Amino acid sequence: MNRRALIGAAAAVAAAPVLNRVANAQTSPKTKNVVFVHGLFADGSCWSKVIARLQQRSVNCTSVQNPLTSLHEASAAARRALAAQPGPTVLVGHSFSGMIITEVGVDPKVTALVYVAARAPDAGEDYAALAKNYPTPPATAGVVFNDDWGQLSEAAFLRDFAGDLPREKARVLYAVQQPFKKSLTTEKTTNAAWRSKPTFYAVSTQDRTINPDLERFMAKRMGATTIEVEASHLALLSHPDAITNLILQALAV
Repeated sequence: MNRRALIGAAAAVAAAPVLNRVANAQTSPKTKNVVFVHGLFADGSCWSKVIARLQQRSVNCTSVQNPLTSLHEASAAARRALAAQPGPTVLVGHSFSGMIITEVGVDPKVTALVYVAARAPDAGEDYAALAKNYPTPPATAGVVFNDDWGQLSEAAFLRDFAGDLPREKARVLYAVQQPFKKSLTTEKTTNAAWRSKPTFYAVSTQDRTINPDLERFMAKRMGATTIEVEASHLALLSHPDAITNLILQALAV
């Protein structure tokens, strides 16, 4: 065996334990339960691609149907789902529901928080005031209200919310978006679970619903393990492998 082959063989032997530990962490996560919460303009099915991937690794998944009426009622729905879990649980939130996992995540059952292009306010913080420090994202102009209930127009949904999904898929998602109560967007959290729990954050670099630099600020402030995904606001659907891998890291904590 020549010198190069000997070096290669030695490196492979040295790397094997590390590779095995990574594989074991991925296939046998320390935490076995995940509760997902969806944000505005969506429903619980938006997590379907990520759920399918985690179920292949024997992870128990629950997707909350967020009522989008008030932070209190949305948090109560998440708490019911959390209470039903058989053990330690990772909470995952997208978009507005970052507020919900921030509020609910102080529960002792929660081992880690995963934010996917999500709001991550401090306790009592005015998120709208925080967001004004950054350029207004284009989707904001596309919100239309019918009395006290809002949703995105189809044009804004396709362009600014789900811009990197096939148009046919995006139109289906538009059809199932749930309206939200106007007052919901002005409410404030009373807890900041990210101050006491391990946190993970996926920044969507092409986001037109939340400013990507605001996402970066919130992730840095939390000290979160952070990835950047070249995606629209819906990285959970356009890049499900990246989001799944981030959740697997959280499950391994």
